[in-house]
Amino acid sequence: MTHVHDEMEDFSTYQKAADYIKSQVPAADLPNIAIICGTGLGGLVDAIESERLVIKYEQIPGFCSSTVEGHAGQLVFGKLSGKNVVLMQGRFHLYEGHSAKHCVFPVRVFKLLGVENLIVTNAAGGLNQNFNVGDIMIINDHLSLPNLVGMNPLVGKNMDEFGVRFPAVNDVYNLELRKIAVRAWLNNSYLVNERKLVLREGTYAWIIGPCFETDAECRMLSKMECDVVGMSTVPETVVAKMCGMKVLAFSLVTDTVKFGYPSRAIDLVHDEMAGKPVQEVKVAETTHEEVLAAAAKRALDLQVLVKDIIRDI
Repeated sequence: MTHVHDEMEDFSTYQKAADYIKSQVPAADLPNIAIICGTGLGGLVDAIESERLVIKYEQIPGFCSSTVEGHAGQLVFGKLSGKNVVLMQGRFHLYEGHSAKHCVFPVRVFKLLGVENLIVTNAAGGLNQNFNVGDIMIINDHLSLPNLVGMNPLVGKNMDEFGVRFPAVNDVYNLELRKIAVRAWLNNSYLVNERKLVLREGTYAWIIGPCFETDAECRMLSKMECDVVGMSTVPETVVAKMCGMKVLAFSLVTDTVKFGYPSRAIDLVHDEMAGKPVQEVKVAETTHEEVLAAAAKRALDLQVLVKDIIRDI
């Protein structure tokens, strides 16, 4: 019996998925641009101008199912700004129990469909104290602790059909696409003046999750010059770069990290015994519901920005 891990290292597994999609999508409608929609941002499909063609993940050989609220679990084909696109409405995460290779499986399939440009969105926590909820950050670099300790999607047999064994990833996030994004934002008076959309640029920290970070972890990531932190994106962008795609990635800041310190029990007990007033530090907690709510408030603005970017690619 062939193990799933072995199948993920067999090029024919990816070819079967691509062949199935090509059997459903007319050749003239195959995409040049793929968009991976992050938590709560699947509404980008509402911006599609043409008739949509939807393929559920479970229909595609080799695809997993998305299990996270805010992720629909389907590919949507159509036109945005007159160009053929495919939207991945719901992504796969390591914290769902998927392997790193499963998480990036769709990106390699996109390559076989002829995709040359990948746009990735995510919801992230703001580490940079100048960032506010509702800001959108262009990612220009990332810090990936999982990659550095062996959770890299490129570990295992290399498939030469997708790229070289040792790809350089210091320039994953394409400068020309980032410049197109900045121009699109500056030239859209509705986003800048009416919606007061603030565009940032910086470094994304990838953690596996699914728990949110501790205070100590947030302080560490901030001191390592990370501006936002999230649980996705890096595996897909690394593989896309290996495959020769141009990558553009955004983080929607859905919460801002509070840099607190836990209450010290030893101090509290000393104060209690000395009859001094005791005040425990209130722990700041982030919930997934808050993340979804914040993403919903900016979803339409991100749709407008992405449409303008695709127009200019």
